[in-house]
Amino acid sequence: MRSWLPVVAVLATACSSGGTPAQPTSAAKPDTLRVPLTDLGTATYRGFQGGLYPDGSNTMPAAHAALGTTFARSIRPLNAAGQSDPNGKIVLLSVGMSNTTQEFCGAGPTACQSVSFVGQALADPAVDRAHLVLVDGAQGGMVIVNWDQPTDPTYTTVRDQRLAALGVTEAQVQAVWLKQATPGPTTPLPDANADAYTIVAGLGNLVRTLKVRYPNLQIVFLSSRIYAGYAQPGTLNPEPFAYETGFAVKWLIEAQIRQGATGPADARAGDLRPGVTAPWLAWGPYLWADGRTPRADGLVWLSEDYQSDFTHPNTTARQKVGAMLLAFMKTSTHASCWFLAGRTC
Repeated sequence: MRSWLPVVAVLATACSSGGTPAQPTSAAKPDTLRVPLTDLGTATYRGFQGGLYPDGSNTMPAAHAALGTTFARSIRPLNAAGQSDPNGKIVLLSVGMSNTTQEFCGAGPTACQSVSFVGQALADPAVDRAHLVLVDGAQGGMVIVNWDQPTDPTYTTVRDQRLAALGVTEAQVQAVWLKQATPGPTTPLPDANADAYTIVAGLGNLVRTLKVRYPNLQIVFLSSRIYAGYAQPGTLNPEPFAYETGFAVKWLIEAQIRQGATGPADARAGDLRPGVTAPWLAWGPYLWADGRTPRADGLVWLSEDYQSDFTHPNTTARQKVGAMLLAFMKTSTHASCWFLAGRTC
């Protein structure tokens, strides 16, 4: 089985003053070719530079990485009341819609498919199974607007059915894998009302809600969607919208990087002060590739990777995403130290 390792590349973004990108800069040369953000380099898509992080660097900005290390060091076994306990648990929770739950678990909260992330992680002897509890909180049909308020019923389902089924509590949730979308998008970039901008605002509300609902939450790793080009034509969530969710995630994370601990809040994403109003945010694995065209690390998406709607992942796609997420968790300096047995941050 091939190991689908995420490519980490970072590039600058054309930004409006004090906020997420609003329109391409006049000096930019728009490009309609969809290239994986990790491969796009300093080139542009419709005037917006690619990459996962700002400033043309292939690594996370040093100050944000150092801050992330601080949050990673705060992740430790907790008892049900959220108090430090060497015999306690660390909960890694998935949050998202149907694709997220299918890739993270693929079945019920206590019996995940072997090809899913949870299935692969539980079979890996390097994972800290003594303390780590992997909980699939993601739910079919539950998109951004179903997670952006602390009173949303999705959180009750997570608490009473998903966490309780595995013997853990909201107070033990310390890390989240977040993959979200909005259904039926209609307006692509670079339109000022593009759905990507709506996603930035929605994700900002969502991560602030996560911090309220899970007071010990330290880190959120975000991924954008897999390829959706085989769903053309379609209205559920076809291209270019799957691709453009990558820009929404990129701009959300960059908004927190720019704001830091004391800067002004982003006009779209809102207040993202890490550890105050929001958890620390970073990319998880970047999942998009242009169908059968291999990206730099060889990842492709084939029509047979999908269910009949060509939007939801079939078994092979779940295996690919699961392998990418597992590889990320095992190699990220902000995850491996609490995800793997015998490590310290």
